[in-house]
Amino acid sequence: MQVSEVLRVKGSTLYTVTPNEKLSDCVVIMAEHDIGSLVVMEKGKLIGIITFREVIRVLAKRQIEHRIGPTPPVAEIGVAEVMNREPIIAQPDMDVNELRRMMLDTHQRYLPVMDGDTLLGVISFHDVAKAVLEEQGFENRMLKAYIRDWPEQG
Repeated sequence: MQVSEVLRVKGSTLYTVTPNEKLSDCVVIMAEHDIGSLVVMEKGKLIGIITFREVIRVLAKRQIEHRIGPTPPVAEIGVAEVMNREPIIAQPDMDVNELRRMMLDTHQRYLPVMDGDTLLGVISFHDVAKAVLEEQGFENRMLKAYIRDWPEQG
């Protein structure tokens, strides 16, 4: 199975933000749509990604800084300040097993899928698990049907 097949199963909905937006707005978008990442785009190009990992890191950092002294409100934090500027990129023709290995090795749960300069979508670890489970279920049904039709030998 290839990454492009996982994207096809997942669907084409994609949520993006600009680097000028506020982190607080991103959190609202992510919560409203039950998603774990937003692609950061500028002038039609991918320039980063923001995931709940970056949100948690900045909140933890601000909490530690707050113990030392006053800090600006979290609502004022900009996307550009916290986004991952060098996300790991998946290719549509990549094998899902290679993708899973890459996700595990890099601890990245969300990967943008790019075909050259074109953003095709974002694949999450959940998307991969769901696609693999569906593929295995299909294969199991086919094997069971094949076994049921096995000719008797006399």
